Amino acid sequence: MASEVSETSSNPPQNAEASGGESFQNALKNIQIGSDGTTKSDKEKEKENENAGAGASEEGKTMSKKAAKKEAAKAERMQKRLAAAAANAAVEESDPLALNYGDLPLEAVQSREHIDPSKWTKVSCLIPDLMDQQVLIRGRAHAIRGVSNKMAFLVVREAGFTVQCVLSVTPDFVSKGMVKYATSISKESIIEVEGTVSVPEVSIKGASQQVEIKVRKVYCISKAAPTLPINLEDAARSEKEFEKAEQTGEQLVRVGQDTRLNNRVLDLRTPANQGIFRIQSHVSMLFRQVLISEGFVEIHTPKLIAGASEGGSAVFKLDYKGQPACLAQSPQLHKQMAICADFGRVFEIGPVFRAEDSFTHRHLCEFTGLDLEMEIKKHYFEVLDILDRLFVTIFDGLNENCKKELHAINQQFPFEPLKYLPKTLRLTFAEGVQMLKEAGIEVDPLGDFNTETERKLGQLVREKYGTDFYFLHRYPMAVRPFYTMPCVDDPLYSNSFDVFIRGEEIISGAQRVHDPEILTKRAKECGIDVNTISTYIDSFRWGAVPHGGAGVGLERVVMLFCGLNNIRKTSLFPRDPQRLAP
Repeated sequence: MASEVSETSSNPPQNAEASGGESFQNALKNIQIGSDGTTKSDKEKEKENENAGAGASEEGKTMSKKAAKKEAAKAERMQKRLAAAAANAAVEESDPLALNYGDLPLEAVQSREHIDPSKWTKVSCLIPDLMDQQVLIRGRAHAIRGVSNKMAFLVVREAGFTVQCVLSVTPDFVSKGMVKYATSISKESIIEVEGTVSVPEVSIKGASQQVEIKVRKVYCISKAAPTLPINLEDAARSEKEFEKAEQTGEQLVRVGQDTRLNNRVLDLRTPANQGIFRIQSHVSMLFRQVLISEGFVEIHTPKLIAGASEGGSAVFKLDYKGQPACLAQSPQLHKQMAICADFGRVFEIGPVFRAEDSFTHRHLCEFTGLDLEMEIKKHYFEVLDILDRLFVTIFDGLNENCKKELHAINQQFPFEPLKYLPKTLRLTFAEGVQMLKEAGIEVDPLGDFNTETERKLGQLVREKYGTDFYFLHRYPMAVRPFYTMPCVDDPLYSNSFDVFIRGEEIISGAQRVHDPEILTKRAKECGIDVNTISTYIDSFRWGAVPHGGAGVGLERVVMLFCGLNNIRKTSLFPRDPQRLAP
């Protein structure tokens, strides 16, 4: 930080009071107080009033005197405020520690000079082992509390971790001016603090790190607006807090979903949201790592395509240089084409677009797809074997490496840990139908399950098999996409599967049809214009290996693993039928 401070010696921190001392003195000079407590301008006004109201009634004169007294009292209060401000400014102008605090000018952080980032210590790394060491931290002003004009507490937050900083007037280190400046910083401003690590005798309840920083320097890098659209403390409250407040009669502010999403940048700063999206990052990382270790190649397919990739009407249509086009509903066609190009095993992490008018807790118009496709030798269970190892590894990794994130989520949105087996349970669709029937729920054996039926089956599976995560395969052919391979023993059923967490589907997959004639027939039956997918069908005319794959919704995986009630909580900037911003 030494280089930063020396750099600002020619551009001192722009302390508001210090730079404004002269203006306060000028303001005092411009207001001359008379012996009767009124200002010069007041006397002039009174004289004018006397001349204008010579013939006024006695009642009018009484009112005029009252108004004059009121103005005189107001002027006296103004004089006292200006005098006090001028006195403070005079003190701070002579503050020998003035360079150790204030608003840093833009040029101080304008890449003027390269400084080793290791000079800064992450808040998460502030531990008792660093006792008595000098540290430099940067973060947000999470909370500020002035105890007196000689002492203040400042909580700094970085990436969800917080540390308490103490400013106490000390000769040669902390002045009253520094304490006053620190208490004037608005919440959520970006600040830098330099000081010494100390370890208090009692635990610190208001911060994640169990150390304190004895402040020696404090600078503001970027000011936040004094009034924010939402208060982070309100946005981070749990339902339990609201229930407790209702019992005690305390009034708490509840931040609604639309308000959160309208101010998403602020909402994302809460501990729970920080945990959610770090877990989401971990899921993507493990998905990639496991599949690469299984011999998969990562690919990137186009999102602008000529025709629907899934069938149906839920596509975003657009004009592509005079040609009709749409946004890809999945990378399905192109990942199959990659198999035909001899890549063997491929996967992709990318956006998926669905133009469905679904106003549910689990549907989005744009989400992140985790897709894979692979050659199969004999049976589509080879795909299930991969998915089994993949998701057990992901779940184990989250439980082992994301304890702090899961705890942060649990504090605001309590949930039960996911129950899963080392070897994932596999049931046929017919077995699922039978379980529901035994529970008194009749469903069409050749239809699909609705949301409530899926949840009920998930409950039954948990009770009988002790797991929230399972595979359901051999779905009816009528409810699967056109490229799904029929069962060899019954064409009414297919070599397809869905995967469930807590009774909700997260994965859909199958063995694919690799015969071009059957593909063409199935596409027509599903209402797809085969001319728009002719290049896809042609790729199978040049020789194609048997293959299968699956598509996973990243946001849905995180939502259900963490037991959350709405997929918008796991989408960074959600896109649903009514939301296109921010």
